[in-house]
Amino acid sequence: MVLAVISLGLAGLDVRYGIFDSFKDTVGTGLAPVYWTLNAPERLMDWGRDSVRTDGDLLAENQELKTRLLVLEAKTLKMASLTTEVNRLQELLNASTIVDDSVLVAEIIGVNPDPYLHELIINKGSQVGVYVGQPVLDSSGLMGQITSVQHNRSRALLISDSSHAVPVQVLRNGVRGVLVGSGSLDRLLLVNMPGTADIKGGDMLVSSGLGGRFPAGYPVAEVSHVGLDPGKPFADIVAKPLAALNRSRHVLLVFRRQEGETGAAAEAGESP
Repeated sequence: MVLAVISLGLAGLDVRYGIFDSFKDTVGTGLAPVYWTLNAPERLMDWGRDSVRTDGDLLAENQELKTRLLVLEAKTLKMASLTTEVNRLQELLNASTIVDDSVLVAEIIGVNPDPYLHELIINKGSQVGVYVGQPVLDSSGLMGQITSVQHNRSRALLISDSSHAVPVQVLRNGVRGVLVGSGSLDRLLLVNMPGTADIKGGDMLVSSGLGGRFPAGYPVAEVSHVGLDPGKPFADIVAKPLAALNRSRHVLLVFRRQEGETGAAAEAGESP
């Protein structure tokens, strides 16, 4: 009983005042060789197992590590792709806020394999109010228009197609013209413009709204070349599309607002 009381008292003093800290440090240092000796057999056995490993074991482990590395690299590439896709969607949503009409986001699910027909297939159709002639945009500019509608998918003709034409005007001075596709994704032609027209490289072309098909004021292309040949009645004017015709994954379908109209697009949750 006396020894128990003394032990409890010493333990309480040590906890409160740490009177045995230096003593415990000294004892711990002195017992280090004992701990090392007790652990020596286990370390010796581990060393022995590592020493007797066969070449086959090493090759198998190497192959497993290579497999894991490939999986991690694939996951890294996938993450980079997802990050890029999120950034593009953010750009598309930001663009929808500056569009005056109602819009609906759609995804491109296919491309027409015909090299002479620049046509996309999107995952929205008549069930959400998509209609023939509906403008299609991405975050940078006008891409084309809907040409065929089914229940849950539609086809869109790009502005680069040789059969497509867009009434445009020069943003700088309001000069109007018609921009037609050339059959090349990065080349549009501003046709029937006289050599005296005030158009120069770098001018932005926006939709004029004439004809009622495309809303006015949407960016379409940027003039890249103006050629004047005295022997020709019209200037040779080339423009580059602002939209990423061969890179966009998601697009905006534009629904023109009409007074008293709600429309299926509004029910589908488009951005105002």
